[in-house]
Amino acid sequence: MNVRKFYASTTREALRQVRDALGADAIILANRQVADGIEIMAVADMDVASLAGAAERPSPAKPRPAPAEFSSYSGSSSAATSPPVSRAQIAEVQEKSKSVPVENEVSLEPITQDIVREIKFLRGMLEGQLSGFAWSDLQRKEPSKIEAMRHLLSVGLSPLLSRQMLEKMPSGYNLEKSLRWLRAALMHNLHVAKENDDIVDRGGVYALVGPTGVGKTTTVAKLAARCALKHGPSSMALITTDTYRIGAHEQLRIYGRILGVPVYVIKDEADLQLTLSDLQSKHLILIDTVGMSQRDRRLSEQVALLSGGGCTIKRLLLLSANGQGSTLDDVVRSYQTDDMDGCILTKIDEAISIGPVLDVVIRHKLKLHYVANGQRVPEDLHLPNPVYLVDRVLKSALEASPFILQETEYPLAMAAVESAGFAGTKRDAGALRG
Repeated sequence: MNVRKFYASTTREALRQVRDALGADAIILANRQVADGIEIMAVADMDVASLAGAAERPSPAKPRPAPAEFSSYSGSSSAATSPPVSRAQIAEVQEKSKSVPVENEVSLEPITQDIVREIKFLRGMLEGQLSGFAWSDLQRKEPSKIEAMRHLLSVGLSPLLSRQMLEKMPSGYNLEKSLRWLRAALMHNLHVAKENDDIVDRGGVYALVGPTGVGKTTTVAKLAARCALKHGPSSMALITTDTYRIGAHEQLRIYGRILGVPVYVIKDEADLQLTLSDLQSKHLILIDTVGMSQRDRRLSEQVALLSGGGCTIKRLLLLSANGQGSTLDDVVRSYQTDDMDGCILTKIDEAISIGPVLDVVIRHKLKLHYVANGQRVPEDLHLPNPVYLVDRVLKSALEASPFILQETEYPLAMAAVESAGFAGTKRDAGALRG
């Protein structure tokens, strides 16, 4: 049996050498990486078959020459003798050959990947062409809708929400009437808390959750100050679970001492339930949680901590108004649970446009309880005014901004949205109320 070595720069080239030299049924014994490329050891299938047949036949009386040793790349046989090959050795060779990929599978895999990549490229080109045709056709038939779409995109609203609103908007409106209709649609779909639904008046147990740096501790202090002024310091209590950051609970303790409100530090679920049981008589209990990224693995632990026990803890998600729209959308998807009572917008004084955060609130149907526009306690916390918020969104377009699309770039942008799969998704299909 001649075992031959083949060298090539790539696996495909080496397999082609094996096929040309030994046939398509050659058995590959081993392959490894070498300095110049790939080395493959292979043997012809007929050699293994003849070797197996020889091993099964009874040995003749007269001596026979021993089988040749493994040969080099040239295929020449050595004159040295070796003991007869046993069935166990043959089985071992065949077992090794099973672990090597079949030649057709190895060669077809990169070809399949090339085909899939080419199909995706052609699909993207086709979608871009179709989106450009659709945009041009809409621009010719209803130019006011095109202008309205440009305005919505320029103020930071997502293409998905903008497209849904334009699909529901009646035809035949001029630009001024279209903007009035869009303003009314945004106000209708923005769910805000009314004066009689104020958390401070309603009372209960609320946990403020959200990513790092959105202002949870400061917002807890603002709510506590509002409750202390309205119902007295004895009507409420503060709890913090933030034992990760150095001095985090000390910051809340300082606020508590100023307001005359007790502050409790808890470490686990049992401690939390015991503390809540002792504070049942309080009108309002606010829980300050540790800030976590929406992709932090500990987020599930926080959810379990606030969900255990018999006391109902409602969550308030804090969203920073100066955040990027896609990031805010990811935050909401990660934090949203069945006991999510709504959200609070922070840092609206730092945002040039609040379009992205308002877009996220509308599409996910979150109830907006408060907006915060500064660090002062408790002055910079207000009940949401939908008229002010929507007017601020629609008037915040910046023509000189480098992030505003030019007229010729809108078809490309809409084609990219279509290719990303945002259009027609069941997940967001019912984002707007009629």
